Amino acid sequence: MIRRKLLAAAAIAVAGTLTLTACSGSGDDSTGDGGDKTITFMFRGGPDEKAAYEAAIAKFTEDTGTKVKVIVTDADQYATKLQASVAGNNVPDVFYIEQASLQSYVASGVLMDITDQVDASGVDLSNIWEYGVNSYRFDGTTQGTPDGALYGLPKDVGPFSFGYNKTMLEAAGIPLPDKDTPLTWDEFVAISKQLTVDKNGDGTLDQWGTGLNVQWNLQSMVWSNGGDWTNEDHTEVTVDTPEFAEALQKFADLTNVEKVTPSASDAATLDTYQRWMAGEIGFFPVGPWDVSVYNDLDFDYDLIPWPTVGDAGTATWLGSLGIGVSATSKYPEDAVKLVTYLSADADAQQTLVDANIQIPNLIDVAEAWAAEEGAEPANRQEFLDIAQDYGRAMPAAFTYGAEWYDELWTNIQPVLDGKQTAADYLKETQPKMQTLLDESIANAEQAG
Repeated sequence: MIRRKLLAAAAIAVAGTLTLTACSGSGDDSTGDGGDKTITFMFRGGPDEKAAYEAAIAKFTEDTGTKVKVIVTDADQYATKLQASVAGNNVPDVFYIEQASLQSYVASGVLMDITDQVDASGVDLSNIWEYGVNSYRFDGTTQGTPDGALYGLPKDVGPFSFGYNKTMLEAAGIPLPDKDTPLTWDEFVAISKQLTVDKNGDGTLDQWGTGLNVQWNLQSMVWSNGGDWTNEDHTEVTVDTPEFAEALQKFADLTNVEKVTPSASDAATLDTYQRWMAGEIGFFPVGPWDVSVYNDLDFDYDLIPWPTVGDAGTATWLGSLGIGVSATSKYPEDAVKLVTYLSADADAQQTLVDANIQIPNLIDVAEAWAAEEGAEPANRQEFLDIAQDYGRAMPAAFTYGAEWYDELWTNIQPVLDGKQTAADYLKETQPKMQTLLDESIANAEQAG
């Protein structure tokens, strides 16, 4: 997930220093077979995603005659390589965009407004997750509004669900959690304590209840306790509230008081993701991008709602990646066709879904996918419930950059180590975050 922050930072740098000229090297006529059009598509992903996209794009070329040069990078390299392409006025015709990058790419002239082309394409936007479509709408002031111009379509939506090791709970004789009713925090901690054991009797813990990462798991706890990072219009940082402090303190207490997570030394030997994969952790988050790997694990797992700290209801974040078109593409019509194909064509979606790298973009396809007999994980519906009902945008998804948000994590380690209270830390950090948010608002106004 660090890639989101890297790309956001890269986009800010682009917005502040670059104005694209009308010329671009994004299109390519030199195919060696008579000059057929070739458009470029840049994305990031592992072998499964690359193979799925290559298959989908081969069908696109067969149907349209438009060739596509695929440029794929590792997640950690994507931001740097895309920024280099932008700086060199050689932007790919089609490329992945992050929610937190959209405003700066619009301001710097990198992204093309594709509203009219999508409207004319006949794509039924009502059959695509509303959150996904609106994530790439921008009216010049606010991102995510239903009446903003479209600067991309969703590659996917990413519901961040909560998983549990079904095999571990069954072996411990613990009743399986209800797939529809979230555990209270006390219930979650109690089960986690039962799962935290020394299995081989050597005096050292080798199985734990959970192993959460504060940067990607605190959101659910804060939201379920009635807290948030900002006010509704994203102008005031609100991390210094009792609700936020209580959630962060409970997170730290999982390690320091409840002792249901691996210690710092345990995590240094093997991080919690690897321990989950090894069957040593009971509860762990699950995103759709994990399914292709998790389905091959040596234990059974399934999905449940996130536990709730307070009375505000279960909550989690809902991410998204978009696919946009370069404003300087030589072949904008073909580029938009590729975007609509990858985002909304049923066959293309099936290819990507079969690779277990995302949930379907098309709502009717997703509902059938979730109901498949013998599905893994069994409770796929939880992904859809997040996408449709209770998923929220990450706090910095629709702000002009994420530096203000990233500041929260900069000096948080003493809280996690039990050396500083959450309330004291948040009191000293809120002004720093507010200063950075004010700067981002000023930058947005200047760019606009």
